[in-house]
Amino acid sequence: MKTRQLFDPESSTYSYLVWDVETREAVLIDPVQRQVNRDIQLIRELGLILRYTLETHVHADHITGSGILRQTLNSIVVVHENSKTKCADVQIKGGDFIPLGANRINVLYTPGHTDSDISFVIPGAVFTGDSLLIRGCGRTDFQFGDAARLYNSVKQQLFTLPGDTTVYPGHDYQGRSYSTIAEEMAHNPRLGNNKKLEEFVAIMGNLNLPPPKHIHEALPSNLRCGTQIVITPTTQH
Repeated sequence: MKTRQLFDPESSTYSYLVWDVETREAVLIDPVQRQVNRDIQLIRELGLILRYTLETHVHADHITGSGILRQTLNSIVVVHENSKTKCADVQIKGGDFIPLGANRINVLYTPGHTDSDISFVIPGAVFTGDSLLIRGCGRTDFQFGDAARLYNSVKQQLFTLPGDTTVYPGHDYQGRSYSTIAEEMAHNPRLGNNKKLEEFVAIMGNLNLPPPKHIHEALPSNLRCGTQIVITPTTQH
């Protein structure tokens, strides 16, 4: 499988195009609505068939492009079963997998940032959404977040992957594109270096972060796969 990392500068969101080299079947993880024209163009230029859009969780900081991509490319919208996203085509849970050509993408349930967080594992890499960021993690103070639950998700699910597994996060705000499980285990200031549960809960409880800038627009939009706000995709290729 091959991977292409894509970036939305307004929300500092990473999307990931992953495809099977032989069949050209592809998935797009965490598509951003304002970037659908770019994504459609790239998919067509690479000669790929977009089978699925995969959401790591219901986002509060940007509107998903999954609904528009489904309308344009006939892709299947996939979310976790806790997301309450009735517009989705498929609801999955931890332990499931998504077939992609002769390969498969394994699903880990990694809640704590929200109650619908999932991570996607391919050989040599994991797409962690907001559950594990480079030297950080997602906040736990809304959308049924739970610091203790996130700690256990990272420690029992993500940190049990091989140390050389590449970590592809859902965001980065400092220009970093990827990390590894070993790096985060050693250097993540919130979760690494054998951080204890009580220490992590205290850290997360004292962040005092403002609400995401677009939360009141993004959450209801994402529960409808972003399709109530219409963007006309580019048809040229």
